[in-house]
Amino acid sequence: MRANYKTIKGFATAEIIIQKSRFIGHAARAETEQEALGFIESIKKEHSSATHNCSAYLIGENDQIQKANDDGEPSGTAGVPMLEVLKKQGLKDTVIVVTRYFGGIKLGGGGLIRAYGKSVTEALDAAGIVERRLHHLMDVSIDYTWLGKVENDVRQSVYPLKEISYTESVNLFIYVPATEVESFTAWMLELTNGQAEIEQTDSEFLEFPG
Repeated sequence: MRANYKTIKGFATAEIIIQKSRFIGHAARAETEQEALGFIESIKKEHSSATHNCSAYLIGENDQIQKANDDGEPSGTAGVPMLEVLKKQGLKDTVIVVTRYFGGIKLGGGGLIRAYGKSVTEALDAAGIVERRLHHLMDVSIDYTWLGKVENDVRQSVYPLKEISYTESVNLFIYVPATEVESFTAWMLELTNGQAEIEQTDSEFLEFPG
């Protein structure tokens, strides 16, 4: 499983006007090709009267799935330039649609490439970029006598504390980056003179500003 990757925060749109043509960029997350295609269809339905609804998406840890569609624009002037913007920004699991309402002035091949590229950039800026980092949820079980010290040190550390469970012992559930489990475990054992019981319970991605 991948440890860290960049994607967008969520759905967003951005509109620009170039030579009287309206270009509306729509960005969304998509973790499967089915999700990407569903998003593209929903935009096409919403903007069924548009001149073009060009699209591109990148999906998978190694960009195993990547598609670009010019939707009637001259070949290579829309979909591929859109896809290149996604690649250049290092994004994963992202789908983009740029809707164009033709304003009567032809832009030429170079003009189209720049217009579609700028539309994607604007939509991505509106969506916001995040880095998703794989964390393991560690269950640290300690005696109540250690609670004050351990909780205080954890809250002052870089490790997010999810929750504390109070039963016969105290269980602190702490997010630890996948690459730091060993050093975290050593720290906890040192902190509690070897009296903490530590086990991994789950794994999930946490999001940080990209």
